[in-house]
Amino acid sequence: MKARATIHRDFKVGAIDERIYSGFLEHLGRAVYGGIYEPSHPSAGAGGFRKDVLDLVGKLRLPLIRYPGGNFVSAYNWEDGIGPREKRPVRLDLAWRTRETNEIGIDEFASWCDAAGTQMMLAVNLGTRGHDAALSLLEYCNHPDGTYWSDLRRRNGSEKPYGVKVWCLGNEMDGVWQIGHKTAHEYGRLANEIGRAMKAFDSKLELVACGSTHSQMKTYPAWEVEVLEECYETVDYISLHSYFENYEGDYLNHIAKPIVMDRYIHTVGGAIDFVKAKLRLKKDLYISFDEWNVWYHQRRQDHTNFKSWDWPVAPPLCEETYNFEDALVVGCVMNTFIRRCDRVKIACIAQLVNVIAPIMTETGGRAWRQTIYYPFLLGSLYGRGEAMQVALDAPTYDAAAANDVPYLDIAAVHDPGARTIAIFAINRHPREPLDLAIDLAGFPKTQLIEHILLHHVDLNAVNTAEAPETVKPSSQDATLVEDGELRSQLRPASYNVIRISL
Repeated sequence: MKARATIHRDFKVGAIDERIYSGFLEHLGRAVYGGIYEPSHPSAGAGGFRKDVLDLVGKLRLPLIRYPGGNFVSAYNWEDGIGPREKRPVRLDLAWRTRETNEIGIDEFASWCDAAGTQMMLAVNLGTRGHDAALSLLEYCNHPDGTYWSDLRRRNGSEKPYGVKVWCLGNEMDGVWQIGHKTAHEYGRLANEIGRAMKAFDSKLELVACGSTHSQMKTYPAWEVEVLEECYETVDYISLHSYFENYEGDYLNHIAKPIVMDRYIHTVGGAIDFVKAKLRLKKDLYISFDEWNVWYHQRRQDHTNFKSWDWPVAPPLCEETYNFEDALVVGCVMNTFIRRCDRVKIACIAQLVNVIAPIMTETGGRAWRQTIYYPFLLGSLYGRGEAMQVALDAPTYDAAAANDVPYLDIAAVHDPGARTIAIFAINRHPREPLDLAIDLAGFPKTQLIEHILLHHVDLNAVNTAEAPETVKPSSQDATLVEDGELRSQLRPASYNVIRISL
């Protein structure tokens, strides 16, 4: 099987916003309690945060982490999580039928983000609350001093404001499962009014309105149009969410599903352009893809479990064990964000620890990287710069999700500062290697730096606490770069990062 591609120096998609390599943490299951926070753990440092988890998170170089939800935020009182811990109330979380102890709140999370080298992307509750709660939280986080909420933050131990720039106006408000679910018109007006008030505090804030929860929603894509007709001039992004499933056990269909996400981005981009034209505006608006991942291994069982249990504290929930096949899907998703960097400016893998996550932990024990950790890590490390247009000629196949799916999924990133090109290439074919030739047109004096390979002969291979390195990257010697042309052979069902110096 053979494929040819051309990457020309002068043909670019655009600059990649590094925030497409962001994450998400919700008060859900063991994501926070038992994930990032476990005071009794041998590695726990100041504040009770696990240092082994911090180390794994820090390596991902996450620009933003969305917090505290997710469905959780739509009935959350942020004030419950500040002040002396012994005085914080225990609440019932209606989203996941658990008890929330409020041991971790905004101040503790800000401290953890500092330790992890990242910034907060905060969501406000537009389900059960509104203006007062959102504006109070904004003042608490971002005002320096001399007011009720800013002085309270200082008394609680944080003298300097947190300077949170990106704010989500609620979560999945189109969903009937959401506490405080609203129609598009109701939500659009609320988002506009609260957004206007927040920007009266700081006009440079970046605000994210809720788009469709997924592309199969009955209200999609009319939801985007109606919401943006109300709040386009106020907000800066509209959010999209996608989770990838393989209940049918069809590998080739599973790995084709990122193409459905690509169509989702394309359609919502059209809705944005339509509203912009209808309202006669010059302002551009972009997409925040602030929840995405593979999620199906435990999903149906968890859905049954949490509806029947009796309000436990931080129970195991949504703890997917990811296989190598899932890592290939994650690689295709990240390539999509690179190719769509003209539309997508923020993307958050959901979530970071234990809950549908690249990082897993044992209570009191080990932490390890799941298979999906590696394509995210490699994308974050080498996928920053300018996305290049890639002209591709490759064999294709038809699947239930999409027709004419190329066996080769490819994206290319030029880093002018480092004078490098990174090529991210996934051979989707489960059995056949792929001979790849790339014309590096207009790039002088190209030289191979390295070929990083993520591969396993078993698509169902997983990483566990006992065998944490079953699936991991390795070096590959199957690539040659000379006279402006790259030639390589990609193994069947493999994720490859080929780095070239200029």
